[in-house]
Amino acid sequence: MSTRSLKIGIVGFGSFGQFLAKTMIKQGHTLTATSRTDYSYLCIQMGIQFFVDVAAFLEADNDVILICTSILSLSEVLSSMPLTRLKRPTLFVDVLSVKEHPRELLLRVLPEESDILCTHPMFGPDSGKDGWKDLTFVYDKVRIRDEAICSNFLHIFASEGCRMLQMSCEEHDKLAAKSQFITHTIGRTLAEMDIKSTPIDTKGFHTLVQLKETTMRDSFDLYSGLFMHNRFAVQELENLEHALHKVREKLVQRKSEELGLEKTEC
Repeated sequence: MSTRSLKIGIVGFGSFGQFLAKTMIKQGHTLTATSRTDYSYLCIQMGIQFFVDVAAFLEADNDVILICTSILSLSEVLSSMPLTRLKRPTLFVDVLSVKEHPRELLLRVLPEESDILCTHPMFGPDSGKDGWKDLTFVYDKVRIRDEAICSNFLHIFASEGCRMLQMSCEEHDKLAAKSQFITHTIGRTLAEMDIKSTPIDTKGFHTLVQLKETTMRDSFDLYSGLFMHNRFAVQELENLEHALHKVREKLVQRKSEELGLEKTEC
């Protein structure tokens, strides 16, 4: 496939935006960035043009605007952007961990001529620190007119060896509620229990301790965003509570049966 260098503007230059930027720069793409925090000095070091003024950022003639904000701040960030300052039709891409929420917001807020690609790289700075080969990249072409720019953007991830998975935003959120949200819920539950390594850890328990530690490296804002903006998460939380209750019931029943047997034998 014929590819060309893209001019990509990143909105939200926190740890995840910086993580993606490093690979994009390595591939030869030109980057700009804007963020609520002033990352001017870091961007100079990385060879990225940083804009404090969002209007100037939108006027920078980007091929792609990559939204790397938190789930909870997305609505506020989009509403604060003077989108009339865009010079031409632009591809907007989000990388949030929920998909229906950004899809609805982008369709409602963006100019009709703007293309929309909703994505979720199923990895981050920790899991992707040694490369992206065989890591999953989920995407939904919500509204695409310029196939060339969209394909060039997707090629950033495909060329790094990602497993490219096209999926609707609804299907993504159904699956993510059963996997990512439950993983975070278990990890945070273990943290509330304050589990720690012991001298007699099994491999299984060691895995649980690692899960707790990995989960707690993510902010509570991320976790609450996975709950508040994925309509399938409430049901999965109820399913988890019900399952724990069923397990407890089975234990109590077994204990009652054993005590009954002991009394019979006496």
